[in-house]
Amino acid sequence: MKNNKVHTFSSISQFHKMSNLPKPEHPLVSLVDYGLVEYQTDEKEISWVQNFYTIGLKRNIQGKFRYGQQQYDFDEGLLSFVASGQLVHLSVEKPTVKPSGFLLLIHPDFIWNTSLAKTIKQCDFFGYAVNEALFLSEKEETVITDIFLNIQREYHSNIDKFSQKIIISQIELLLNYCERFYQRQFITRKKSSHQILERLENILDDYFGNDNLIDKGLPTAQYISDSLNVSPNYLGSLLKTLTGQTTQQHIHNKLIEKAKEKLSTTNLSVSEIAYTLGFEHPQSFSKMFKSKTNLSPLEFRASFN
Repeated sequence: MKNNKVHTFSSISQFHKMSNLPKPEHPLVSLVDYGLVEYQTDEKEISWVQNFYTIGLKRNIQGKFRYGQQQYDFDEGLLSFVASGQLVHLSVEKPTVKPSGFLLLIHPDFIWNTSLAKTIKQCDFFGYAVNEALFLSEKEETVITDIFLNIQREYHSNIDKFSQKIIISQIELLLNYCERFYQRQFITRKKSSHQILERLENILDDYFGNDNLIDKGLPTAQYISDSLNVSPNYLGSLLKTLTGQTTQQHIHNKLIEKAKEKLSTTNLSVSEIAYTLGFEHPQSFSKMFKSKTNLSPLEFRASFN
């Protein structure tokens, strides 16, 4: 296998085969014992696009795992999420300690035309920067593991007309718990979260410190999230939890801060300030400024005289 080759796993069966696992008992849903996974390659890195969702609870993983441009660090038990159609890079190392955990594989065909088909795409954590994967307490890990095993027990049973509905409900329960645990993580993992806030402020300072904003325009939430290497949904959820504000509100707050600085320390006209801050039309700048401060730009400037 060549290092630059990107494989496509269209089915769960193909992933089982690459991982040296028996054929899946259900073609569209599978719970894999991660301790049994043996990637069938002599190469040091595997790259693939998988056309199914993966939720992984893994311990003692010694290789490096990249999802998009970010890297997971498996030095603790944690829960990771990979969406259907995403690119994955895995460096393969011979383990000195046997890895453990589970991989839950869910093919989109299994959830097609169910409520889960829509809600799973709205789960922010499938698009998260992977350095903010979900860390679990022992109690939380037990909750997740129990749901995994409930799903496995259901597809081990005789399949009937209730099987899909029951498994879907278990997956929905799993995702609801993950939403809860992520909200807890935003609050408890303050160091990581506050580093993102600090970087956000630096990015906005650099952006509005540029003299060429009339060509660039105002920064977008997408630009900010790309600069932070996180998804827009992740950044929005983090900011909302920590500060009660959206990404757009943070952008506007920084813009108003810079506008106040220019109005109070320079002789630039309101139109010139509007252009330097990326507004094509000065009226739009004045309208936003007044909506945020209850003063027009000229009224604010006059308050310093």
